[in-house]
Amino acid sequence: MGERDGVAAAGVVGGDDRLPVLVVGATGKTGRAVVAALLAREVPARAAVRAGRENAAPEGSTAVAVDLVTGRGLAAALDGVGAVYHLAPNMHPDEVRIAEQVAGAASAAGVGRLVLHSVLHPHDERMPHHVRKALAEEVLRSALGGQLTVLRPAAYHQNLVGQARAGVLRVPYSLDAPFTNVDLDDVAQVAADALAGAHPGGTLELAGPEVLTTRQLAEQAAAALGRPVHGTRMPLDEWLAGPGAALTAQARHDLAAMFAAYDESGLVGDPQVLPALLGHPATTWRTRVARTASPQAPTGRAVPGRDVPR
Repeated sequence: MGERDGVAAAGVVGGDDRLPVLVVGATGKTGRAVVAALLAREVPARAAVRAGRENAAPEGSTAVAVDLVTGRGLAAALDGVGAVYHLAPNMHPDEVRIAEQVAGAASAAGVGRLVLHSVLHPHDERMPHHVRKALAEEVLRSALGGQLTVLRPAAYHQNLVGQARAGVLRVPYSLDAPFTNVDLDDVAQVAADALAGAHPGGTLELAGPEVLTTRQLAEQAAAALGRPVHGTRMPLDEWLAGPGAALTAQARHDLAAMFAAYDESGLVGDPQVLPALLGHPATTWRTRVARTASPQAPTGRAVPGRDVPR
């Protein structure tokens, strides 16, 4: 019996009791995908949200108000859960402090399993927000040991699908930088497996199946859609004055550093890990674009440089 078969046979977190899973970061695209994967397995999901945003919780989940920086509400949110999926707010400057709050509360509550959403290559010092992920990993690993599973996903296919359908992939970094972008639904399936008890203590690199540049992404999207899709580079100054203008100074700095790192080496991981975890081939970029090509499919709206994995 393969590892994935073993997970399926085990059912869900808590066996027949089906203890709920707390999803921290449930209102973002990653959190929503994880909640959906849990609900598909009939695992109850609690959505940690900021006070006043309970209505933003994913459909089918139970909203619980939590202040991640102060820790207010964490104890109540963790009461009776079987596992936690922890995804800090995107680009948050206090990610390490948040990890400390979650680690302490999870330890005090006796939570048996925590899955951390990190990032591919968290120790890359060229990217400050990646380094904060590495430090958060250390905090949680120190507190939870083998109860922690770390996921390190690449950037998502879904970040660029809306642009592909609009006919232009416009990014603030080199069109020739290589990437192993990954499908969010594949990440969510691995997350659900880990929350059900698979890969305890593991650190899992979740890269997509192909190394592709933005030029190649545009070419493959055009083939999938049957119409032209162009790749163009947005000058950094234009990004700073446009999509970056609404961000904090710290987020603009961190993302500009990320673009510079992408210019140098892109973001590439090991494509062999994910298929082994899924038990089937990982989803390709062309497949994802084709799946969302119907007029009824939601397009989303990617903001270059803002839609980092989360």
